[in-house]
Amino acid sequence: MSDIKKLAGQTAVYGIPTIIGRFLNYFLVPLYTYNIAASDYGMVSELYAYVAFLMIILTYGMETAFFRYSQEEDANKVFNTAMLSLLSSTFVFLLITFICLKPITNALEYQGHPSYIVLFLLILAVDTLKAIPYALLRRENRPKRFALIKTTDIFSNIIFNLFFIALCPYLVRTSHPVLITSWFDSSDLVFYIFLSNLLACLIAMLMLIPEYRKFRWDFDFSLLKKMLAYGFPVMIGGLAGMVNETFDRIALKHLVRTPQDITDASEIASWKMAQIGIYGACYKLSIVISLFIQAFKFAAEPFFFSKMKKADAKKSYSSVMTAFVMFLSFIFLVVMGYIDLFQYFMGKEYRIGLTVVPILLMANIFLGIYYNLSIWYKVTDKTKWGAVIAIIGAILTLVGNYILVPYLSYTGAAVTTLVCYVTIAVICYFVGQKYYRIVYNVKRCLFYIFLAVCLYFVSATVRNMNLGLSLTLLCSTILIGIYAFIAYKLDVKRMIRER
Repeated sequence: MSDIKKLAGQTAVYGIPTIIGRFLNYFLVPLYTYNIAASDYGMVSELYAYVAFLMIILTYGMETAFFRYSQEEDANKVFNTAMLSLLSSTFVFLLITFICLKPITNALEYQGHPSYIVLFLLILAVDTLKAIPYALLRRENRPKRFALIKTTDIFSNIIFNLFFIALCPYLVRTSHPVLITSWFDSSDLVFYIFLSNLLACLIAMLMLIPEYRKFRWDFDFSLLKKMLAYGFPVMIGGLAGMVNETFDRIALKHLVRTPQDITDASEIASWKMAQIGIYGACYKLSIVISLFIQAFKFAAEPFFFSKMKKADAKKSYSSVMTAFVMFLSFIFLVVMGYIDLFQYFMGKEYRIGLTVVPILLMANIFLGIYYNLSIWYKVTDKTKWGAVIAIIGAILTLVGNYILVPYLSYTGAAVTTLVCYVTIAVICYFVGQKYYRIVYNVKRCLFYIFLAVCLYFVSATVRNMNLGLSLTLLCSTILIGIYAFIAYKLDVKRMIRER
């Protein structure tokens, strides 16, 4: 219980900026979806899908390798080697991409918006160079500074978005300061979404200057080779995993079938982007689970590595898994129980896609389970298995989207995501039991998922009875209370008692 308490505390501290910030980012969804057409928001969703994918390539497993080798090598030398490696590769990346800017813009079909690609590349570069300093803060167990910088990054992005997307258009409409109207283009709000992100990234980078100043030209090539050998499978696994997470938004543009009554080329392109926009907005509703998973990962990775050589490590991993699934299933039930309220975070044009939300929430639960299970190949240095499992998931994603998206549009993408995450979690569990056996309480974990799903179907049935919003929400609150009571009796009470 002490391990769970410690990890929960670290998850809370590391996750405060992520949870609060991304919760506030929820309010950017209505800001975008009430002010930007679905086809324009589709461009935002698509390019950020590419950002997530390319970040894996540009960091090539260095963050995880940093944690791994700073446990047994000189931590300063590991930091210096990782930083110099990323500085060099990022410079080469920017040089090549800016030379090839026009072909890249044409390939992505953004000929009319080259500025989006420039901002997109700069965001990638800055985020890449922040990875190791952030890892250093986690390695040094400095969660308060980590939280401060992360919070500033997130809040800066929100403030810039409010300024560019809400305030500036208002000033333009009301003919207020010429200083605003002379440079602001209210017809291209997407540009300012990317600009806001870049400005926030640069502010966070400035705050990390004390960490950058620790860098010395103490480069160890033999250490780099070991770090690359360890990190490369992590990168491959991350790439494959990111295919699982983001390929659906990219696939929609190329695989979805256009309605027969739309024949004009520009209308077809706009309709396809609208599908990405609708799916991307609805995907945001599953962020409640994904942001907790992200906060958990920040705290769990150094925690798991610090426990790896202790006698009770496997018992701790098992206990963490049960508590993790119990909590995520609770979040699933809360979001779906109050979906009548959550839907207003999106403009009316986007709500047609709400049917995919429970599918995506459940998919993210299994993704979180996979992250927990993946500790076995990280502590045993068998990271190749992570790559193999993720590649299997990527193949499922590619095939599933190819088969389902043409017929089911974004619903097919959501179903594919769920199938993929369930599959890789199952594979990771059974392979892990062979190489690093951990006695997880599988029955209890499955019970919490089953209970949450059953209670969700009850709430959905009540919702379909059209009893009114108040009674529907009351019923959902009762069902959520039932889940919480059962969880308390089965596990929470015992965990508190064992504290």
